[in-house]
Amino acid sequence: MISLQSASTVLDSMLFKDSFGTPAMRAVFSDERAMHFCIEVEVALAAAQAECGIIPLEAAQTIAACCKLELIDWQRMKSETEVVGYPILPLVHQLVPMCGDAGRYVHWGATTQDIMDSALVLQLREAIQLLERDLKKVRASLQKLASEHRDTVMAGRTHLQQALPVSFGLKAAIWLGMLDRQHQRLQELKPRLLVGQFAGAAGTLASLGSKGLMVQEALMEELSLGVPTTPWHVARDNLGEVVNWLGLLTGSLGKIALDVILMASTEVAELAEPFVKGRGASSTMPQKRNPISSELMLAAAKAVRQHAGLMLDAMVQDLERATGPWHAEWIAIPQSFMLSAGALHQAAFMLEGLEVDSKRMRQNLDLTKGLIVAEAVMMGLAPYLGRQQAHDLVYEACRACHQQGGMLYDHLYAQESIRELLSESQCRALTDPTQYLGSTGDMVDRALAASRALDD
Repeated sequence: MISLQSASTVLDSMLFKDSFGTPAMRAVFSDERAMHFCIEVEVALAAAQAECGIIPLEAAQTIAACCKLELIDWQRMKSETEVVGYPILPLVHQLVPMCGDAGRYVHWGATTQDIMDSALVLQLREAIQLLERDLKKVRASLQKLASEHRDTVMAGRTHLQQALPVSFGLKAAIWLGMLDRQHQRLQELKPRLLVGQFAGAAGTLASLGSKGLMVQEALMEELSLGVPTTPWHVARDNLGEVVNWLGLLTGSLGKIALDVILMASTEVAELAEPFVKGRGASSTMPQKRNPISSELMLAAAKAVRQHAGLMLDAMVQDLERATGPWHAEWIAIPQSFMLSAGALHQAAFMLEGLEVDSKRMRQNLDLTKGLIVAEAVMMGLAPYLGRQQAHDLVYEACRACHQQGGMLYDHLYAQESIRELLSESQCRALTDPTQYLGSTGDMVDRALAASRALDD
């Protein structure tokens, strides 16, 4: 019998956690991984201080050898953290006796937030690597869709109404362009984000005398992190930026999801998510095939946007150490990364196996009996008649099409004034949706070239 652990959110629910997140991202933000990184920072700090002559080398070596995650008493950690309000002092209480006589040098000259912030940046570095892997998969799927459907003609829609012909390849290229820009933004923000924290209780490093900055630089070298120009204990723009980037990322995924949802509707039926037996089924309607991945992506986008706003609010911190906004980050950051990982995972699955019905796209393109290319006819007649007169002629033909039925071509070529200007073949060409795609193909080619250049 399965043992059910207590869970209160979709991110830790046995039923939903792998729909809204991924095991790998949950592991990054687990208590165990968080304390692993805190211990890594404490060990690196001892090594840096030994290098700078602050503590004995033997003490640093002992700290590195003896501080072990597997020796942590988690029940004691829980109890003490609830009392203290932060986990670092409870952690230090356990690390010190692990190290024997060298334990006196654990956490030398540091403050709680130094350790937690630097550990958080190590977590974020690992989390970003996971996101980059799945983002690359999604972009590769979109590159393939854009290339394969470069010339697959479909109805472009504005205000949910058919507007002009486009290609599905262009739609996929537009999706791809969004995610290419998210990839670029991530590369730009990483140098700002992956910077450690070590400045002491009030940001002055006073406890280390004249060697404070020397230790800071040595510590960041140990951790392979950037050196902070100034302390960022209460300057949280770096963290606000990355969560708002997640908002942009999931917003882009949400736009893709909404397009797929609309195009998978029964009346449109141009796209379908990959078929998996039972996926998207209904308990009462056996015919249903709901777009589950897209729905999950859309939900994640909405949730991450809320956390992005929370992180902007949390940037407003008081004086040299905040009295509450810091704690809001503990809620927003892990949840945003887990939801984003889940959305990317769903996108990778959905787009890799997306079913594109090009025949249905063509059928839908013909629903308006040629009216979708009314602009093409108007622009084709304008050089002969002037734009306004051409507009009026085509408008009358469109009205006749609406009222009497039939194809736009028939009502156009029934007008003697048009027969005098255009041959039958010319008129048919003007009313052929496949002949009115403008620079669509070139745009797809340009988007693909730019996207592939990012991967080189």
